[in-house]
Amino acid sequence: MRHIALLTLAFSLGGCAMGSLFISYPSQMAPVKQALSSQTPLAPLGDLAKEIDSQDGLLYAQEAGRVAQVGGDFSASKSYYQAAIAAYNRFDDKATVSVSGIGASAGSLVLNDNVIPYRGPGFERVMLHQYQALNYLMQREFDGALVEVRRANELQDLEQKRYAKSKDSVKAMANGTVDAEMDRLGREAGSVTSSFMNAYSYYTTGLLHELLGEENDAYIDYRKAAQIFPGNPFLEQDLVRLAKKLAMPQYDEFKSRFGDAKLPEANDGEVILLLERGFVPEKRAITVPFTIHDNWQTVSLPTYGGSYGQLPPATISGLKTPLTTATIANIDALAITALKEDLPMLLVRQAARVYAKSELTRSVESQSKKQRNDFDGAAIAMQIFNVVSEQADLRSWLTLPRQAQIARQYLPQGEYRLSIGGQSHAVQVQAGAATLVWGIDTGNNIRFYSINIKK
Repeated sequence: MRHIALLTLAFSLGGCAMGSLFISYPSQMAPVKQALSSQTPLAPLGDLAKEIDSQDGLLYAQEAGRVAQVGGDFSASKSYYQAAIAAYNRFDDKATVSVSGIGASAGSLVLNDNVIPYRGPGFERVMLHQYQALNYLMQREFDGALVEVRRANELQDLEQKRYAKSKDSVKAMANGTVDAEMDRLGREAGSVTSSFMNAYSYYTTGLLHELLGEENDAYIDYRKAAQIFPGNPFLEQDLVRLAKKLAMPQYDEFKSRFGDAKLPEANDGEVILLLERGFVPEKRAITVPFTIHDNWQTVSLPTYGGSYGQLPPATISGLKTPLTTATIANIDALAITALKEDLPMLLVRQAARVYAKSELTRSVESQSKKQRNDFDGAAIAMQIFNVVSEQADLRSWLTLPRQAQIARQYLPQGEYRLSIGGQSHAVQVQAGAATLVWGIDTGNNIRFYSINIKK
């Protein structure tokens, strides 16, 4: 029968996306996040790596790279991230619509958005290059680290231009329902107004520029980070210090606002802490049933629910004096804002899908009546299929942190044992050098990785 052929075509178009078609992506990732909070963080790598050749390979490559990174395997992480970067580049290079692209779009009209190959929001792509830079840095491949931080900065500029061009089209697509949901997501995101402006990314790129001797570039990135996320005392001190050292005209202004620069003693080194905490929130679905032409249809939308609140600062003991971290970015707010930015286009696809499903159901019902002169179970089956197949697209990079915090302190050279929440890490501070400590808090564990860099 024709309707069976159509359903078969729809499912075949789903291809490798079937994993997320009826089983939500957050459910699939739950064991991975549990492993990252356990003593065996690398256990899920094999299963994630198997999916890199699938339709959602870009997403799985990002997840695999992050899992390897949290577990301390920076070489493997670098390879997985490179696969994700290559996937993004293939999207960029696609000048014409391919056969597979047509199939995915057609499948999404009959099934749901999970059929569309995953291409992450801009902030995920920026963080991919930021994390790749840290992989290079931890392996002392400094040239590679600089290439990646420059790419991260370029992408933030490109995303800003792309979003500026899309504002008019976003306004044109909005309606009362869209506006209400966007307003709600905006309240959840707080002061974050754009997903592509990431203070943590700018701070990390600035820090790497500074550690690798490019202080002018560092100053520029620190200023951008401070504009995006004002009020961080460590970032403010970085601005005063570099403005003074580089004889920048803003030095007097920064000095009056933030106090004069604190400079090291002759025998001092510096400890710099990047602390990542928790996991970004998962999307959840809102499903709304309604009827068109007396047939049941549903629309299922991704959203974020509840109030996530603020994570408290961490207290670091074991140094010259206790040190309290300060937030540099709320990654959860970036994720919420990215969905808010995508919502108008998402609803356009939903409207097209509802219409396509309605017309398909009416066609099946019409054929059934012609063949039997009565309504049979075919139309009912189609309505059930429409309801079951309507699944919100809940895919996102779920092993990203929820929040990033930073702290810096000058210390006399020697050995110190940093302690956060009862978990500790020994570092060797050298005079005239920086000790970068990267802490990743996944709930039950905080894993520390550090490197000494001579200034």
